[in-house]
Amino acid sequence: MTLDETDTVGSDSIDALSIDEVHSLTTEIIREVQRVIVGKTDILRDTLIAMLSNGHVVLEGVPGLAKTYMARTFASILGCQFKRIQLTVDTLPADILGSNVFNQRSGEFWFRKGPVFANLVLADEINRCPPKSQSALLEVMEERQVSIEGVTRKLPEPFLIIATQNPVEQEGTYPLPEAQLDRFMFRLILDYPTKSEEAEVIRRKHIGEASDLRVLADPETIIRMQNTCKKVYVDEDIISYIRDIIVRTRNDPQILLGGSPRASLVLMSASKARAAMLGRDYVVPEDVRKLAVQALNHRLLLKPEAELEGMTVERIISKILGEVDCPR
Repeated sequence: MTLDETDTVGSDSIDALSIDEVHSLTTEIIREVQRVIVGKTDILRDTLIAMLSNGHVVLEGVPGLAKTYMARTFASILGCQFKRIQLTVDTLPADILGSNVFNQRSGEFWFRKGPVFANLVLADEINRCPPKSQSALLEVMEERQVSIEGVTRKLPEPFLIIATQNPVEQEGTYPLPEAQLDRFMFRLILDYPTKSEEAEVIRRKHIGEASDLRVLADPETIIRMQNTCKKVYVDEDIISYIRDIIVRTRNDPQILLGGSPRASLVLMSASKARAAMLGRDYVVPEDVRKLAVQALNHRLLLKPEAELEGMTVERIISKILGEVDCPR
Protein backbone atom coordinates (compact mmCIF):
# COMPACT_ATOMS: atom_id res chain seq x y z
CA MET A 1 0.00 0.00 0.00
CA THR A 2 1.31 3.45 -0.88
CA LEU A 3 0.38 6.80 0.57
CA ASP A 4 0.51 10.05 -1.32
CA GLU A 5 -0.14 13.60 -0.16
CA THR A 6 -3.91 13.32 -0.46
CA ASP A 7 -4.39 9.95 1.22
CA THR A 8 -4.97 9.20 4.86
CA VAL A 9 -5.19 5.87 6.61
CA GLY A 10 -7.77 5.36 9.35
CA SER A 11 -5.87 3.67 12.15
CA ASP A 12 -9.06 2.56 13.91
CA SER A 13 -10.02 0.34 10.96
CA ILE A 14 -6.68 -1.46 10.67
CA ASP A 15 -5.89 -4.70 12.48
CA ALA A 16 -2.82 -5.26 14.63
CA LEU A 17 0.11 -7.54 13.89
CA SER A 18 1.15 -10.30 16.26
CA ILE A 19 3.94 -9.66 18.76
CA ASP A 20 6.18 -12.11 16.91
CA GLU A 21 5.58 -10.27 13.65
CA VAL A 22 6.47 -6.92 15.25
CA HIS A 23 9.63 -8.40 16.76
CA SER A 24 10.71 -9.96 13.47
CA LEU A 25 9.90 -6.93 11.33
CA THR A 26 11.54 -4.35 13.60
CA THR A 27 14.67 -6.50 13.82
CA GLU A 28 14.82 -6.60 10.01
CA ILE A 29 14.26 -2.85 9.76
CA ILE A 30 17.13 -2.05 12.13
CA ARG A 31 19.40 -4.50 10.31
CA GLU A 32 18.53 -2.95 6.94
CA VAL A 33 19.15 0.62 8.18
CA GLN A 34 22.54 -0.48 9.48
CA ARG A 35 23.56 -1.47 5.98
CA VAL A 36 24.12 2.25 5.37
CA ILE A 37 24.27 3.74 8.90
CA VAL A 38 27.31 2.66 10.88
CA GLY A 39 26.78 2.16 14.61
CA LYS A 40 24.12 4.24 16.40
CA THR A 41 22.15 1.09 17.22
CA ASP A 42 20.53 2.62 20.31
CA ILE A 43 19.57 5.76 18.38
CA LEU A 44 18.01 3.70 15.60
CA ARG A 45 16.03 1.58 18.05
CA ASP A 46 14.81 4.58 20.02
CA THR A 47 13.71 6.34 16.82
CA LEU A 48 11.74 3.26 15.80
CA ILE A 49 10.24 3.05 19.29
CA ALA A 50 9.06 6.66 18.92
CA MET A 51 7.41 5.88 15.59
CA LEU A 52 5.67 2.80 17.02
CA SER A 53 4.52 4.97 19.95
CA ASN A 54 3.24 7.71 17.61
CA GLY A 55 5.78 10.15 19.04
CA HIS A 56 8.34 12.66 17.77
CA VAL A 57 12.10 12.85 18.22
CA VAL A 58 14.76 15.54 18.69
CA LEU A 59 18.19 14.51 17.40
CA GLU A 60 20.98 16.60 18.86
CA GLY A 61 24.52 16.43 17.57
CA VAL A 62 27.24 18.33 15.78
CA PRO A 63 27.11 18.57 11.96
CA GLY A 64 28.23 15.60 9.93
CA LEU A 65 26.82 12.77 12.05
CA ALA A 66 24.36 11.59 9.35
CA LYS A 67 21.20 12.83 11.07
CA THR A 68 19.52 13.72 7.78
CA TYR A 69 20.79 10.58 6.06
CA MET A 70 19.44 8.41 8.87
CA ALA A 71 15.97 9.97 8.67
CA ARG A 72 15.86 9.61 4.88
CA THR A 73 17.00 5.97 5.10
CA PHE A 74 14.34 5.17 7.69
CA ALA A 75 11.62 6.65 5.47
CA SER A 76 12.83 4.68 2.46
CA ILE A 77 12.90 1.33 4.26
CA LEU A 78 9.55 1.95 5.96
CA GLY A 79 7.93 2.80 2.63
CA CYS A 80 6.91 6.24 3.89
CA GLN A 81 6.76 9.60 2.19
CA PHE A 82 9.65 11.77 3.34
CA LYS A 83 9.89 15.57 3.39
CA ARG A 84 12.74 17.75 4.65
CA ILE A 85 12.38 21.31 5.92
CA GLN A 86 15.58 23.33 6.17
CA LEU A 87 14.68 25.82 8.90
CA THR A 88 16.33 29.25 8.89
CA VAL A 89 15.78 32.62 10.52
CA ASP A 90 13.46 33.72 7.71
CA THR A 91 11.28 30.58 7.68
CA LEU A 92 7.58 31.49 7.83
CA PRO A 93 4.72 29.32 9.16
CA ALA A 94 3.36 29.08 5.61
CA ASP A 95 6.67 27.54 4.52
CA ILE A 96 5.97 24.69 6.93
CA LEU A 97 2.19 24.26 6.86
CA GLY A 98 1.24 25.47 3.38
CA SER A 99 -0.95 28.36 2.21
CA ASN A 100 -3.89 29.33 0.06
CA VAL A 101 -2.86 30.37 -3.44
CA PHE A 102 -5.02 32.38 -5.84
CA ASN A 103 -5.61 30.82 -9.24
CA GLN A 104 -6.04 33.66 -11.73
CA ARG A 105 -7.52 31.39 -14.37
CA SER A 106 -10.33 30.02 -12.20
CA GLY A 107 -10.61 33.03 -9.93
CA GLU A 108 -10.52 30.76 -6.85
CA PHE A 109 -8.11 29.97 -4.06
CA TRP A 110 -6.59 26.50 -3.73
CA PHE A 111 -4.55 25.10 -0.87
CA ARG A 112 -0.91 24.32 -1.57
CA LYS A 113 0.25 21.78 1.02
CA GLY A 114 3.39 22.43 2.98
CA PRO A 115 6.11 19.85 3.64
CA VAL A 116 4.43 18.67 6.86
CA PHE A 117 2.01 16.68 4.72
CA ALA A 118 4.17 13.56 4.74
CA ASN A 119 4.68 10.49 6.93
CA LEU A 120 8.19 11.34 8.11
CA VAL A 121 9.18 15.01 8.27
CA LEU A 122 12.72 16.14 9.01
CA ALA A 123 12.75 19.59 10.63
CA ASP A 124 16.42 20.37 10.14
CA GLU A 125 18.02 22.74 12.69
CA ILE A 126 14.74 23.58 14.36
CA ASN A 127 16.37 26.01 16.78
CA ARG A 128 17.38 28.29 13.88
CA CYS A 129 13.83 29.29 12.95
CA PRO A 130 12.01 32.05 14.88
CA PRO A 131 9.46 31.29 17.63
CA LYS A 132 6.47 32.08 15.39
CA SER A 133 7.51 29.35 12.98
CA GLN A 134 8.41 26.96 15.81
CA SER A 135 4.92 27.42 17.25
CA ALA A 136 3.41 26.50 13.88
CA LEU A 137 4.54 22.95 14.62
CA LEU A 138 2.67 22.74 17.94
CA GLU A 139 -0.74 21.80 16.54
CA VAL A 140 0.91 19.66 13.89
CA MET A 141 2.77 17.57 16.46
CA GLU A 142 -0.01 17.23 19.01
CA GLU A 143 -3.18 17.11 16.91
CA ARG A 144 -1.79 15.71 13.64
CA GLN A 145 -3.64 18.38 11.70
CA VAL A 146 -3.19 21.77 10.06
CA SER A 147 -5.70 24.61 10.50
CA ILE A 148 -5.51 27.56 8.11
CA GLU A 149 -8.21 30.22 7.74
CA GLY A 150 -10.77 28.13 9.57
CA VAL A 151 -10.21 24.95 7.55
CA THR A 152 -8.69 21.91 9.27
CA ARG A 153 -6.83 19.30 7.25
CA LYS A 154 -5.72 15.98 8.67
CA LEU A 155 -2.13 14.88 8.18
CA PRO A 156 -1.33 11.45 6.74
CA GLU A 157 -0.90 8.52 9.09
CA PRO A 158 1.52 7.52 10.45
CA PHE A 159 3.16 10.87 11.16
CA LEU A 160 6.57 11.45 12.72
CA ILE A 161 8.67 14.59 13.04
CA ILE A 162 12.41 14.21 13.51
CA ALA A 163 13.86 17.58 14.50
CA THR A 164 17.60 18.17 14.56
CA GLN A 165 19.56 20.60 16.72
CA ASN A 166 23.17 21.68 16.57
CA PRO A 167 24.61 22.05 20.11
CA VAL A 168 27.34 24.41 18.89
CA GLU A 169 27.17 27.78 17.12
CA GLN A 170 24.29 29.03 19.26
CA GLU A 171 24.60 32.64 18.13
CA GLY A 172 21.45 33.67 16.28
CA THR A 173 19.43 30.63 17.35
CA TYR A 174 16.10 30.43 19.17
CA PRO A 175 16.14 27.77 21.92
CA LEU A 176 12.97 25.73 21.94
CA PRO A 177 10.64 26.65 24.81
CA GLU A 178 9.64 23.97 27.31
CA ALA A 179 6.13 23.74 25.81
CA GLN A 180 7.63 22.88 22.43
CA LEU A 181 10.21 20.43 23.77
CA ASP A 182 7.51 18.65 25.76
CA ARG A 183 5.82 17.70 22.48
CA PHE A 184 8.76 15.45 21.62
CA MET A 185 8.78 11.93 22.99
CA PHE A 186 12.58 11.58 23.04
CA ARG A 187 15.65 13.79 22.93
CA LEU A 188 18.44 11.65 21.52
CA ILE A 189 22.09 12.70 21.72
CA LEU A 190 24.39 11.63 18.88
CA ASP A 191 28.05 11.26 19.74
CA TYR A 192 31.06 10.95 17.46
CA PRO A 193 31.65 7.42 16.11
CA THR A 194 34.28 5.20 17.67
CA LYS A 195 37.59 4.61 15.87
CA SER A 196 36.39 1.35 14.34
CA GLU A 197 33.08 2.91 13.30
CA GLU A 198 34.86 5.86 11.69
CA ALA A 199 37.06 3.50 9.72
CA GLU A 200 33.97 1.60 8.57
CA VAL A 201 32.31 4.84 7.43
CA ILE A 202 35.36 5.68 5.31
CA ARG A 203 35.57 2.12 3.98
CA ARG A 204 31.92 2.05 2.90
CA LYS A 205 32.24 5.42 1.19
CA HIS A 206 35.32 4.14 -0.65
CA ILE A 207 33.80 0.89 -1.94
CA GLY A 208 30.34 2.39 -2.51
CA GLU A 209 27.29 2.62 -0.30
CA ALA A 210 24.46 0.11 -0.47
CA SER A 211 21.90 1.27 -3.02
CA ASP A 212 19.62 -1.76 -3.01
CA LEU A 213 17.85 -1.17 0.30
CA ARG A 214 14.70 -3.22 0.73
CA VAL A 215 11.34 -1.63 1.45
CA LEU A 216 10.15 -3.66 4.43
CA ALA A 217 6.93 -1.89 5.37
CA ASP A 218 4.33 0.64 4.30
CA PRO A 219 2.12 3.13 6.19
CA GLU A 220 -0.57 0.53 6.85
CA THR A 221 1.96 -1.94 8.27
CA ILE A 222 3.35 0.73 10.59
CA ILE A 223 -0.14 1.52 11.85
CA ARG A 224 -0.72 -2.18 12.45
CA MET A 225 2.50 -2.29 14.50
CA GLN A 226 1.36 0.78 16.44
CA ASN A 227 -1.94 -0.98 17.21
CA THR A 228 0.00 -4.00 18.46
CA CYS A 229 2.04 -1.84 20.83
CA LYS A 230 -1.11 -0.31 22.26
CA LYS A 231 -2.26 -3.77 23.36
CA VAL A 232 0.91 -4.64 25.28
CA TYR A 233 0.05 -5.42 28.91
CA VAL A 234 1.20 -3.10 31.70
CA ASP A 235 0.91 -4.44 35.25
CA GLU A 236 -0.24 -2.22 38.09
CA ASP A 237 3.20 -2.52 39.68
CA ILE A 238 4.77 -1.09 36.49
CA ILE A 239 2.23 1.75 36.46
CA SER A 240 3.13 2.55 40.06
CA TYR A 241 6.84 2.35 39.17
CA ILE A 242 6.45 4.89 36.35
CA ARG A 243 4.39 7.14 38.63
CA ASP A 244 6.98 7.00 41.40
CA ILE A 245 9.80 7.94 39.01
CA ILE A 246 7.94 10.97 37.67
CA VAL A 247 6.72 12.11 41.10
CA ARG A 248 10.27 11.84 42.43
CA THR A 249 11.43 14.28 39.71
CA ARG A 250 8.99 16.84 41.11
CA ASN A 251 10.27 16.45 44.65
CA ASP A 252 14.01 16.24 44.00
CA PRO A 253 15.76 19.19 45.70
CA GLN A 254 18.05 19.71 42.69
CA ILE A 255 15.23 19.90 40.11
CA LEU A 256 13.39 23.15 39.46
CA LEU A 257 10.77 21.71 37.09
CA GLY A 258 9.85 18.02 37.21
CA GLY A 259 8.04 15.77 34.79
CA SER A 260 4.38 16.36 33.96
CA PRO A 261 1.69 13.67 33.52
CA ARG A 262 2.62 13.71 29.83
CA ALA A 263 6.05 12.40 30.85
CA SER A 264 4.36 9.45 32.60
CA LEU A 265 2.26 8.66 29.52
CA VAL A 266 5.27 8.94 27.21
CA LEU A 267 7.32 6.58 29.38
CA MET A 268 4.48 4.05 29.46
CA SER A 269 3.86 4.17 25.68
CA ALA A 270 7.55 3.90 24.87
CA SER A 271 7.99 0.98 27.27
CA LYS A 272 5.13 -0.87 25.56
CA ALA A 273 6.74 -0.33 22.15
CA ARG A 274 10.12 -1.55 23.42
CA ALA A 275 8.52 -4.66 24.87
CA ALA A 276 6.83 -5.46 21.55
CA MET A 277 10.08 -4.91 19.63
CA LEU A 278 11.77 -7.42 21.93
CA GLY A 279 8.99 -9.98 21.39
CA ARG A 280 7.10 -9.53 24.66
CA ASP A 281 3.41 -8.72 25.13
CA TYR A 282 4.04 -7.28 28.59
CA VAL A 283 6.24 -4.52 30.03
CA VAL A 284 9.03 -5.23 32.52
CA PRO A 285 10.87 -2.68 34.71
CA GLU A 286 13.93 -2.85 32.43
CA ASP A 287 11.85 -1.34 29.61
CA VAL A 288 11.11 1.69 31.79
CA ARG A 289 14.69 2.05 33.01
CA LYS A 290 16.20 1.83 29.52
CA LEU A 291 14.01 4.67 28.22
CA ALA A 292 13.86 7.00 31.22
CA VAL A 293 16.77 9.24 30.20
CA GLN A 294 15.61 9.66 26.59
CA ALA A 295 12.06 10.47 27.74
CA LEU A 296 12.99 12.87 30.56
CA ASN A 297 16.27 14.61 29.67
CA HIS A 298 14.45 17.47 27.88
CA ARG A 299 11.57 17.74 30.34
CA LEU A 300 13.48 18.47 33.55
CA LEU A 301 15.00 21.80 34.54
CA LEU A 302 17.78 21.90 37.13
CA LYS A 303 18.16 24.54 39.77
CA PRO A 304 21.03 26.97 39.11
CA GLU A 305 22.97 25.77 42.15
CA ALA A 306 22.79 22.18 40.91
CA GLU A 307 24.25 23.22 37.57
CA LEU A 308 27.02 25.12 39.35
CA GLU A 309 27.86 21.92 41.22
CA GLY A 310 28.34 20.16 37.89
CA MET A 311 25.16 18.10 38.02
CA THR A 312 23.43 17.10 34.79
CA VAL A 313 19.88 15.98 34.08
CA GLU A 314 21.14 12.57 33.00
CA ARG A 315 23.01 12.02 36.28
CA ILE A 316 19.99 13.04 38.34
CA ILE A 317 17.69 10.70 36.38
CA SER A 318 20.14 7.85 37.03
CA LYS A 319 20.16 8.78 40.72
CA ILE A 320 16.35 8.75 40.84
CA LEU A 321 16.23 5.34 39.15
CA GLY A 322 18.52 4.06 41.88
CA GLU A 323 16.34 5.50 44.64
CA VAL A 324 12.90 4.37 43.45
CA ASP A 325 11.94 0.82 44.45
CA CYS A 326 11.93 -1.38 41.37
CA PRO A 327 9.15 -4.01 41.17
CA ARG A 328 10.07 -7.61 40.57
